[in-house]
Amino acid sequence: MLLVMRGKNDSVSGPDWTHEARLQSLHGGLVAGIDEAGRGPWAGPVVAAAVILDPACAPDGLNDSKKLKEPQRETLFDQICESSCVGVGIAEVARIDRDNILQATLWAMAQALAALPDQPACALVDGNRCPNLPCPAEPLIKGDALSLSIAAASIVAKVSRDRIMRDAARAYPSYGWERNKGYGTKQHARALSRYGATPFHRHSFKPVRAALARSAEAKAG
Repeated sequence: MLLVMRGKNDSVSGPDWTHEARLQSLHGGLVAGIDEAGRGPWAGPVVAAAVILDPACAPDGLNDSKKLKEPQRETLFDQICESSCVGVGIAEVARIDRDNILQATLWAMAQALAALPDQPACALVDGNRCPNLPCPAEPLIKGDALSLSIAAASIVAKVSRDRIMRDAARAYPSYGWERNKGYGTKQHARALSRYGATPFHRHSFKPVRAALARSAEAKAG
């Protein structure tokens, strides 16, 4: 697979193939983009995705998942999975609480790469730090807005995690996770104060720790 510098998915201001082409010239072979979703929420896992795009059939409209509306992400998710090589890694709440969110994120990224059906020659990783990978890797700050492969990974990670949170909301309906996806909204904060923390909450996060402490004090009193 030979990457070209510009393609049908490229725009002047959006992500393109520039970084993939540069890495391919250095290492040859396939280039994977890696990104994550869910570092900041109070509840739920952090999900990482690795994607190897085929420039000949990459979906149109790829961009940073945060710049896309939910229906756009859902449509692109299906198109990416149909046309590309995709791997997903999920760091559950227990791992986040045990290892911290950064280490859990890096672990999930490595798992996403390992889950790819075809292993790449190198990888582009969103952010300023790379996980321990079995191939050369390069961090790229704001990579989801610069690299089409990372943009695709951001979409896969975001949609995968959103679906997990919608499922969790059925078991814990008071917290509004189908809407806030576990982030610290006012509704989530009120529910946490009223009903306490669930096993799906990140007990190592400060707002959740505070809720647990209040609950313990109330029981002791």
